[in-house]
Amino acid sequence: MNILRATGTIGGLTLVSRVLGMVRDMMMARFVGAGLASDAFLIAWRLPNLFRALFAEGAFAAVFVPFFNRRMAEGDAVEDGTGQTAAVAFAGEVLSVLFPFLLAFTVLMIALTGPVVWAMTGGFPDGGPEKFALAKHLTQITFPYLGLISLVSLLGGILNSLNRFWVNAAAPILLNICMIVALLFFHGTTQIATAETQAIAVTVSGAMQLAWLVWSCRQAGVVLKLGPPRLSPDVKRLLLLIGPAAVGQGAIQFNLLVSTSLAARFLPQGAVSYLYYADRLNQLPLGLLGIGVGTAILPLLSRQIGGGNIVAAQATQNRALELSFFLSLPAAIALVISAVPLVRGVFQHGAFTAVDTYGAAGALAAFSVGVPAYVLIKVLTPGFYARQDTKTPVRIAVISMLFNLVGNLTLIWHFGHVGVAISTAFSAWVNTVLLYWTLHRRGQLELDARLKAKALRTLLAGAAMGVALWFMNPLADPHMAHGTIERVLALGLLCGAGGLVYGIAALLFGAYSISELRGQFTRGKAG
Repeated sequence: MNILRATGTIGGLTLVSRVLGMVRDMMMARFVGAGLASDAFLIAWRLPNLFRALFAEGAFAAVFVPFFNRRMAEGDAVEDGTGQTAAVAFAGEVLSVLFPFLLAFTVLMIALTGPVVWAMTGGFPDGGPEKFALAKHLTQITFPYLGLISLVSLLGGILNSLNRFWVNAAAPILLNICMIVALLFFHGTTQIATAETQAIAVTVSGAMQLAWLVWSCRQAGVVLKLGPPRLSPDVKRLLLLIGPAAVGQGAIQFNLLVSTSLAARFLPQGAVSYLYYADRLNQLPLGLLGIGVGTAILPLLSRQIGGGNIVAAQATQNRALELSFFLSLPAAIALVISAVPLVRGVFQHGAFTAVDTYGAAGALAAFSVGVPAYVLIKVLTPGFYARQDTKTPVRIAVISMLFNLVGNLTLIWHFGHVGVAISTAFSAWVNTVLLYWTLHRRGQLELDARLKAKALRTLLAGAAMGVALWFMNPLADPHMAHGTIERVLALGLLCGAGGLVYGIAALLFGAYSISELRGQFTRGKAG
């Protein structure tokens, strides 16, 4: 397996999905805006989206794939060529247990939608019975997506094990295409009708993703047989590990769920939507940087640690931290300094007003303080997984979630939805610091002199870019609420100029040299 090629394939398809997701959100802002209908839909979408993030983006695969590969290796050891058959049989055992559970869970949750939505929103005190009833109705429509995406994750884990990474990475694109088509051709005459169309599109996309994965598995010669549920020792152990893995990898998503619930319960109408739109921009660096770097270094770290090469493992993590900070810091500074023009340029049209722009921009600036932390978490956790330690990241994630809850309950009264975003960013930094401190205390990670020097120079380059953006904002902002072409050009010039200033400053301050960047790619290709 070519690790670089696999990572590039996943990263490229993730980029396509994120771009389509941004188009979807721009259209949603235009047709639904930030009010009663959008708040209700985003509550209905929060739980399915949480499951998608936890299962489709790592937790299920992180647990299932090692079991599947072990069965494949054991089968090949007994008789060459029978490994895939044994592994597929194990996957069938998992499906036979998972399917009836997911079916029962989905039916139960649809029946209990009222209490679930009330627990998340407190009945929407700001919107009254109409808003609560709409959120309940939309949640009943979207809940089947939970079961569908879990089955997609099982089949995607099989295809990843067979080195068909692109198939599973392409599945989320179907979600965005479904929601975009629904907005373009089936949006209603009211914002409430359009929100209902979006909820239907979510569940339809789950069925389409499942059909895509089933067809792709058949093309790979994999056909799972559904039999009577049987808890074999491996299946039982797999199910026991999924929960902790989801908590460890999904701390940020859980924090957002808590933050959204508190905003729905205690803040005025529109707060849930402001947090959502801000988070969509904030998640771009995490999706493109954190997941990519974290995925890329895990196999290498595992080999180095397994071979007893601790010095090389330390160097690998230092260079990954260095590169992640170099790439994530400018993203954070740009999102904080230029929050208003960015939100205005991307979302302000149709039902999304200038007032909504300032509401979402405040949340974006607060969220984005944590961007480097969100990325560094993805880079630090492989240091535990490579040593087969899945418990420590879970404990640290729980601590960060408690910090987030306390921060929310403290700041929400003084700063509203912006306080909720501040708390989320702060909890991400708590998570990052505890991950690093634990590795450092165990003697498994020591920041080398090069990383410390580069971090300081990166900060100087980022400060230079921040000053430049501060002076460019007034020039770019007036063009952000005009026609599509004008706003695209203004966004491109603002981002491009900021990136150019950062690149030049990075070279002048010695944060990175052209030869060092070339060396990163050369070593990646060699690896």
